[in-house]
Amino acid sequence: MEQLIQKVLDTMTQAGLVEVEVSARHVHLTEQDVELLFGKGAALHEKRPLSQKGQYLSEERVTLIGPKGRKERVAVLGPVRSATQVELSVSDCVALGVKAPLRESGDVDGSGPITIEGPAGSISIPQGTIVAHNHIHVPTDVARRLQLSDKERVSVKILSERPVTFDDVIIRVSDAFNFRMHIDFDEANAASVSGFTLGKIIAGEKK
Repeated sequence: MEQLIQKVLDTMTQAGLVEVEVSARHVHLTEQDVELLFGKGAALHEKRPLSQKGQYLSEERVTLIGPKGRKERVAVLGPVRSATQVELSVSDCVALGVKAPLRESGDVDGSGPITIEGPAGSISIPQGTIVAHNHIHVPTDVARRLQLSDKERVSVKILSERPVTFDDVIIRVSDAFNFRMHIDFDEANAASVSGFTLGKIIAGEKK
């Protein structure tokens, strides 16, 4: 049975079909900011692993505060990072009154400010709030088979009841990745993504 499942997965991959995951609003924190928000000596505690190796949803939650509102019980993802980052959808930004640019994760220079509140304190970051650009995590061997390169832009057709084709999707290639496409809730709602959903990488639409 395992061999059959693997054969099916290999066939899907060879056809350029990628599983689509929906990324809800979340926060990445530095070790220092974890202590400021949750108390001296605090650390993140893994609740469940995420699809990308070494990444996890933590037990900890925070509140995001903007000029127009608050979002409570926002997920914190681990492990800790070198820079604190908040990832929102456009709808979240409107509700909070926050201005955040469309960026790749980690590209926070000149991005939006926000206040993050935890049980032990709060921090106001002058930058770090972004709307994450949709992207595909591609293992190196899969990239080779599909002739994809790091930072390449492609189009992806979402195979759902309400098919939508996303252009300008960023390819990220690494040996550490599992093959997944990430979109936010606004994009998922537009394409009626629910449960297990596949996207078709359209070779003829590569940028």
